[in-house]
Amino acid sequence: MSKKQILVVEDESIIAEDLRESLISLGYAVPSVESSGEKAIKKIEESRPDLVLMDIVLKGQKDGIETAKEVHDRFDIPVLYITSYSDEQILERAKITEPYCYIIKPFRERELRINIEIAIYKHQMEKKLKESEYWLASTIKNLGEAVISTDKDGLIKTMNPLAEAMTAWKFDDAFGKPISTVFNIISEKPGIKVENPVTRAIREGMFYGLAEHTELVSKEGMRIPVDIIGSLIKDDLGNILGTVLIFEDIIERKRMGERLNCKNNE
Repeated sequence: MSKKQILVVEDESIIAEDLRESLISLGYAVPSVESSGEKAIKKIEESRPDLVLMDIVLKGQKDGIETAKEVHDRFDIPVLYITSYSDEQILERAKITEPYCYIIKPFRERELRINIEIAIYKHQMEKKLKESEYWLASTIKNLGEAVISTDKDGLIKTMNPLAEAMTAWKFDDAFGKPISTVFNIISEKPGIKVENPVTRAIREGMFYGLAEHTELVSKEGMRIPVDIIGSLIKDDLGNILGTVLIFEDIIERKRMGERLNCKNNE
């Protein structure tokens, strides 16, 4: 198993050497120790370390916070700040760069190791989550059916392009709105009220599909016959986190059925 690569950015030579020796003794590899933000960025481009230990206060054109922001934006590499400062303004600036933690000088090896391992693990999990979200979003976007998802309160979280087209709602406008506002359904038969399936599913803990005599009324007033299925999203304890609603335009199916009925009646 290859050693994790930790880049040290520290302009105090004694502290920098102490960090380097501590990291090596803990089983990490240290590709280099850099004294400025400019040099650190060049080294990161070359070696792509697993993590950067960054002093907040650095000499040169870029301080540690500016350098960390560039690392975050360009390379998506976790940064741990090492600092002897507890100034509120400095720490507020540092928060914008989304560091994984702050290690206060003088540091202890145990504290150093624990924070490094947590930061690397957290970054790996975040990366996997981003990849999962990307693939899920791509799958939903390219499905042949319209898809809307909601949170546990029935507020819209996602819509794919087909759902936008059928409801005549843009996702940016629909986000956070109640599902009944965007997904407005009625019965084809006069006098019959249709309860929104998401509202009912959240209330009763079970999703009921609507496949017959149901029409979607778009934002522009167009009525579209639809077939609706869906599912509840639950956590490991069975708590409802939200819903996924899948629906399709069945106008062609209905027309074909009507033509077949006409032929059978001839």
